[in-house]
Amino acid sequence: MNDQSSNLPTLLTRQRERLLADWQGLLAASSAIRSGRITEAELRDNAARLLDGIQNAVRTGNLTDIGTPEWAPVRQTLEDLSRSWAVNGFTPSETAMFVFSLKQPLFAQMRETLAKTPEGLADEAWRISMLVDQLGLYGLYHYMSGREEVIKRQQNELLELSTPVVELWHGILALPLIGTLDSSRTQTVMESLLQAIVDTGAAIAIIDITGVPTVDTLVAQHLIKTISAARLMGADCIISGIRPQIAQTIVHLGLELNVVSKPTMADAFALALRRTGQIVGRAAPVNGHDTGEARRADGRDPADARR
Repeated sequence: MNDQSSNLPTLLTRQRERLLADWQGLLAASSAIRSGRITEAELRDNAARLLDGIQNAVRTGNLTDIGTPEWAPVRQTLEDLSRSWAVNGFTPSETAMFVFSLKQPLFAQMRETLAKTPEGLADEAWRISMLVDQLGLYGLYHYMSGREEVIKRQQNELLELSTPVVELWHGILALPLIGTLDSSRTQTVMESLLQAIVDTGAAIAIIDITGVPTVDTLVAQHLIKTISAARLMGADCIISGIRPQIAQTIVHLGLELNVVSKPTMADAFALALRRTGQIVGRAAPVNGHDTGEARRADGRDPADARR
């Protein structure tokens, strides 16, 4: 709805520098400035961009609906600023008050302009309040969207870091799990393991659950799915790190993992070496003294290979 009777377009044009200075004075006391996350010059530039956009939009007479095409540059400015502030660690209140604080200098200037017409001042105050509220809520919405994107990206990065697939030996992979397994994390675990099997051609994968606090029916189902997927790729699985409490829980729940398990990663690794025909040890003592020379992976003494 167009409102050609409003004094706001004229006020924004004639009093731009004064409005910007008063607004900047309010923003200078914000916690964002005190924390050093943004400089006064950057804050002034952001305020000037937004104020100029508002000034151009209100000239059309539309002071009530910021969803129309003439407000598109203002919306884009708010989106850019809000997402940038979300990434840089600003709080929701700091983001919202950046826009809402514009009300005070606008009210002050409008009061001087319409001092002799109280009825007109009330109408203008209502228009300003409604307009700035719309802008503030729009910016806050995109701030929250930006924060959700940051949080989601960080979650994905943590998932990748918490599910590393390590090649312990030729043909032997290890997947140490830490924390609770849920559906989304299980999918990440499965994809990482299967890709590592393809890349290395591993025949055995050790899934270590030492860092998994509890194993219930849901966690067991996730493990079974991962094991089944690995078998379809041609790799057998060994589970290590089953503590006595977890073993009792599995028995009480009547769960069948149908996979070989070992209490420690070392035991699982030794079993994997035997299954693949590889042995890692130390050379036999010479004259009662350990030479410290490691045997080859196939179990033969290095001296045998030289003969």
